[in-house]
Amino acid sequence: MNAPLLPADAAMLAGLPALAFQAVLLFCRLGAAVMLLPGLGEQELPAPIRLALGLLLVALLLPLLGPQLPSPPSTAAEALRLIAIELLIGLWIGWLARVMALALAMAGQVSAAMIGLTSPLQGDLLLGAQATPLGRALGAAGALLILSSGLYAIPLGALVHSYAVLPAGAALPAGDAAGHAAQLLAESFGLALRLAGPFVLAAILFQLALGLISRLVPQVQVFILAAPAQILGGILLLMLLLPALFGSWQAAVLPSFLALPGAG
Repeated sequence: MNAPLLPADAAMLAGLPALAFQAVLLFCRLGAAVMLLPGLGEQELPAPIRLALGLLLVALLLPLLGPQLPSPPSTAAEALRLIAIELLIGLWIGWLARVMALALAMAGQVSAAMIGLTSPLQGDLLLGAQATPLGRALGAAGALLILSSGLYAIPLGALVHSYAVLPAGAALPAGDAAGHAAQLLAESFGLALRLAGPFVLAAILFQLALGLISRLVPQVQVFILAAPAQILGGILLLMLLLPALFGSWQAAVLPSFLALPGAG
């Protein structure tokens, strides 16, 4: 015969459904965000690794955040509503953290076009099927900088504290969310253009110089020599400006991370 359950064991078993539902809610927000966070959610990382990271965060934070999570609702429709809201909040926070970090990769795309490094094109899950090698390289460098400098801890901390700003089950303020997203997207594009600005200026000056040489010395086939000179000069310029590019990008990413919901 089975021994009777002790009161403590019975209470623990009775609380398992509520604990499981709270873990699901926590995973919806944390897991959705981890899939998009820069550094931790890079598309080059296998999905099982990102999934394991999300589950690990749930296991670590459930004792801390469990009291802030709602109990299981009485209807399946209400449960689905809570899950959908948590997924939406997690994706929103992850996207807000990702969009400014993408500025470095976008600057690489523009710079590659300016210095003649647009071929061969490569597939990229974030930048699309027409990503340049320079764009992919700078995107990977940005992820490495976030991980090596500890910047990844700011979005993770924002996720933990986001439950005080956006409680589980509370609707996401659509107006404020859309305004914040639009502002951050504009800042990301502006940062990408500023980072690629020296290469745009160099390309304009180079084309002007080619036109002037072709006018002064028509016998010289300048456009035959233009491509190698453009690529070589662009690579040299990139080597000179790379530390400044990384520094400017990090200086812009930090305030955007600190502006995430729950980070302040």
